[in-house]
Amino acid sequence: MSLVHVGIRRRNALVMGLASSLAGMSYGASDTLPVPGSLPDALNTALKRGSPLVVMVSLEGCPFCKIARENYLLPIQGQSGLFIVQMDIRSHQMVLGFDGVRQTQDHLIKSWRIKVAPTVLFLGQGGKEVAERLVGGYIPDFYGSYLDDRLRVARAAVVAEGAI
Repeated sequence: MSLVHVGIRRRNALVMGLASSLAGMSYGASDTLPVPGSLPDALNTALKRGSPLVVMVSLEGCPFCKIARENYLLPIQGQSGLFIVQMDIRSHQMVLGFDGVRQTQDHLIKSWRIKVAPTVLFLGQGGKEVAERLVGGYIPDFYGSYLDDRLRVARAAVVAEGAI
């Protein structure tokens, strides 16, 4: 590995560490996102704010999930008023789906055909995806940009749906 690559990796680690520290101090937030008991209720809350429902699909112990949550999702939730919830692969906690059926988070995530954590979904009216999923978290130099792009598309779709 070249010295340039080592320098970039160190810079990324420092930036992520600093961002994580600042995120915790600036927002006073915990390092978790709320877990929905009802996706329709969570969606209604988001749409009343004029934004899509952002759903982070996570996996307990996943270091990429931790980075995505703490360095990107929690800070933007605090700044923008987005409503972001988290669901966990392998969780047996029950959630009311958009079809009115209570099921485990794991079963619902499988029905969405999600196999990679983290995956971030952007949902509009009726629980339909209004922007491309953000799959994976291994691209720290570009993750924020990809997230911003998808949020812009999702917000425009929500506005076009007449949700606000």
